[in-house]
Amino acid sequence: MGRLFVVNLEGKIYSCKHCKTHLALYEDIISKSFHCKHGKAYLFNKVANVSTGETEERMMMTGKHTVADIFCVSCGSIVGWRYETAHEKSQKYKEGKSVLERFKISGPDGSNYWMSSHGRHIGGSDADEA
Repeated sequence: MGRLFVVNLEGKIYSCKHCKTHLALYEDIISKSFHCKHGKAYLFNKVANVSTGETEERMMMTGKHTVADIFCVSCGSIVGWRYETAHEKSQKYKEGKSVLERFKISGPDGSNYWMSSHGRHIGGSDADEA
């Protein structure tokens, strides 16, 4: 497969909850108002240390988008998705941006989110929202 090069970020870092690989910086958050099947998700202007899967059309809450899942380069865990194309004019700002699912990443303070067996949020913190 070759040598794996991982970028180490500096600042308030979001990382893979499985292997702690750096994924994004707090300062690159565009919105914390996104949702996924596991709960909260954040839209980032840029992310690091991810690989991109195959693109596919998905009907999302805001309309049809062409997206690709993104994976941690170190452990291969899916951590979110990347917007390739937004089909609605009002959603074009998402193109080229990535969403990290809060359930799958650790926050800058090391916090995690957990889900119950019924899919409801039951714990964790997000001190960076204060």
